[in-house]
Amino acid sequence: MFLKRKQDGHLVEVLSLADLINPLHPTIVGRLHYGEEPGDPETFTKNDLAFPSDEPLPKCWTDIHYRDEELFKRLKINP
Repeated sequence: MFLKRKQDGHLVEVLSLADLINPLHPTIVGRLHYGEEPGDPETFTKNDLAFPSDEPLPKCWTDIHYRDEELFKRLKINP
């Protein structure tokens, strides 16, 4: 899977999809792809990445508390 680094638009090949979809992991391991050869594996922060279409990553991949508000409503708890 490829994502885009926001700062310069370079493509990053994601080497671990498990890290990408886990909201407890703020970083992923990937390789930059520009030029003729892929780069060496390095760590990228999820907040610095987006889909190639410029869509942000889903909240469920980046925020462990993305459904807290819904849970509080169902349980009728004030946070």
